[in-house]
Amino acid sequence: MKLSENWLHSWVNYSLTPTELVNQLTMIGLEVEGVNPVAPEFTHVIVGLVLSVQPHPDAEKLKLCQVQINQLITLNILCGAPNVAVGQKVAVAIHGAELPQNVKVTETLLRGVMSQGMICSEIELGLSERGEGIMILADDAPIGMNLRDYLQLDDVSVEINITPNRGDCLSVLGIARDIGVMTRQPLNPPHYSSVPATLADMLPVKIHATAACPRYVGRVIRSVNSQAKTPTWMRERLRRSGHRCIHPVVDVTNYILLELGQPMHAFDLQKLNGEIQVRMAKAGESITLLDGQTVTLDGQTLVIADRQQPQAIAGVMGGLNSAVTDTTQDIFLESAFFTPHLLAGCGRRYGLQTDSSYRFERGVDFQLQARAIEQATQLLLEIVGGQAGPIIEVSNDLDLPQRPPIILRHSRITRILGKVLERDEITEILQRLGMQLTIHDDNWEVIPPSFRFDISQEVDLIEELARIHGYDNIASPTPRAILSMTSQPDVTLETLQSVLIQRDYQEAITYSFVQPQFQAKLIPHVEPLALANPITSDMSVMRTTLWAGLLQAAQYNQKRQQSRVRLFETGLRFLPTSQGLQQEAMLAGVVTGTRLPEQWNERLQLIDFYDIKADVEALLQTTRLNYHIRPDFHPALHPGQTAAIYQGEDFLGMMGALHPRLLAELDILAPAYLFELHLSPLLQDKMIQFMEISKYPSIRRDIAVVVDKTWAVDKILSQIQQVASNLLIELKLFDVYQGAGIASDKKSLAIALIFQALDRNLIDSEVDAQIERIVHLLEQDFGASLRK
Repeated sequence: MKLSENWLHSWVNYSLTPTELVNQLTMIGLEVEGVNPVAPEFTHVIVGLVLSVQPHPDAEKLKLCQVQINQLITLNILCGAPNVAVGQKVAVAIHGAELPQNVKVTETLLRGVMSQGMICSEIELGLSERGEGIMILADDAPIGMNLRDYLQLDDVSVEINITPNRGDCLSVLGIARDIGVMTRQPLNPPHYSSVPATLADMLPVKIHATAACPRYVGRVIRSVNSQAKTPTWMRERLRRSGHRCIHPVVDVTNYILLELGQPMHAFDLQKLNGEIQVRMAKAGESITLLDGQTVTLDGQTLVIADRQQPQAIAGVMGGLNSAVTDTTQDIFLESAFFTPHLLAGCGRRYGLQTDSSYRFERGVDFQLQARAIEQATQLLLEIVGGQAGPIIEVSNDLDLPQRPPIILRHSRITRILGKVLERDEITEILQRLGMQLTIHDDNWEVIPPSFRFDISQEVDLIEELARIHGYDNIASPTPRAILSMTSQPDVTLETLQSVLIQRDYQEAITYSFVQPQFQAKLIPHVEPLALANPITSDMSVMRTTLWAGLLQAAQYNQKRQQSRVRLFETGLRFLPTSQGLQQEAMLAGVVTGTRLPEQWNERLQLIDFYDIKADVEALLQTTRLNYHIRPDFHPALHPGQTAAIYQGEDFLGMMGALHPRLLAELDILAPAYLFELHLSPLLQDKMIQFMEISKYPSIRRDIAVVVDKTWAVDKILSQIQQVASNLLIELKLFDVYQGAGIASDKKSLAIALIFQALDRNLIDSEVDAQIERIVHLLEQDFGASLRK
């Protein structure tokens, strides 16, 4: 919203400098984007009267003009403008004048004739970027008056950024209202009186879409003079608001839009067929708009039509067919209210954004239409003449916005603002804002004015109180809180994510909806939950494993020459059960390609089962769970490289190599390894137990035993842990051997056992006894024998 500060001051008599005005507007929520002079600096430019115009004796394009600049002085000025004529009031730069662009005016001899000044155009004065010929002033311009004083050019143009909820401030009236409330000054609107009808002529108006247009006001004005000129004062106000002059009738409708915020339109009455119809467009109808483009309308577009065709897109732009031109004699003025949410987006569907649509989408005062017609009529009769018919108003009160009362509680104000406002101040602010009040003991019953679409609930009223009371008058106390130490979980989801990220994984997020055929290859034994309304057929079932999304991500990356993929994901899987849909939080990962990125000091090695096992064990060791790993089977994994993870007898998850059949079907390059773990057991909070560190030395004994190769090492180590006393503090497998000297159905396990006591030095006999018990257990339970 851009407007002249002088224009604003004519509405409300405030005593603020432009800088103070900008600060005050900003503090009440109207952000000022810029303040610019309405005209550049120039000096010694005055109003002159052209007395005569003669051709230059030696220059075809120049004219010698005699211009009176006061009662005593007449200047000879050479002018090349085609529109200069006798009797015109013009802007004259006299000797010594300084114009924009560093132009200095002096007496100059041109083709043997002395020119004593310069008749200026709007472009030369910096008042316009385009124009034809010299600037012609109004007939009542006083001869000899300084042009800056006559046009009041010592003014600034204020550009305000209006938030979407404050459509009421998209006018001089709206901004003046807020300034008046802020400065406690009454509004001084220009005096407009009702224009009595001097004609009986009316144009029938029928509203077929009352929900979209609950009020339509119109008026016939005949015998207008389309050759009339828009007065200088109006041209200047329009220019300072960013509008160019087009035609006096159009200029008046634009002026009312800027002053009151009510968009209007003028039709050439002779081009309308019979009546006005406010209706929805018929699919396939077309209209050529004022900007020259022809658009095909859809059935959701509200139009203003006559009996024959659409003449305007309601609230957006008029049609070229019924536009006012220089030959127009009779007009029909339109001033309507269109329901904001039903008009929203209409212009954008056709690539249009106009001043009218911008205001209608945010809400126009639904009681403003008749007032706008009256003011526009008075201005038009003063500028272009004519005779006005009676005002035509068609409305449906049931479809107009309803203003139910809002209960405003004093206690709620204090709670929201953190400050106690006096009851009298609250009442005064609400009254200054134009609210209708019914005052009760501890609350107010408030009906917002018709122009405030943004006020519909109690908190909106509290916001208004804060805005007018002044945000800077509401203290910002230092926050106070009672802080206490609370226990924090040792292992969080972020902890587990960090472990994987440190091991060169990237976190992925995939859809919970997957392709049923793809998932069936991974989990064929589970029937997934099908979606009733899937986005696409490729996303029609809920995932039963996170592997479905991760494998597709790996496949996508490999097809784009990224062979080394390390991805993990946390999310839900969805398993239908007899008790209903079961949602389980899971942590899953996929790894393909080489163990390390390519580098000069490491040869490339493909990943294997033990790489994925190390990653999973790093996670499990972070959680301090007592887990064990055992061989297992899964339809999506390689039969010889599949393992299950357990905590006691509780299943934690699976890991292994992707089945060769799936590698081929999914077109994924080998090797590819997967893991998937239940997340909730990993996040169970386990209190860290302090363990005393012994100050006595430890004793290590290594044994090598030969067992059947079918025995799982995990089972053997678990049994050793159970039979040994608490003197055994560490147990680890450090070698597995199969080959020469060992039967083909056997394997040799080298196991380190470390013993230590907290209260004494151990002696060899104590350790020897422990070793004997362990070896006896291995011989008895596993058929083991000590390797010689």
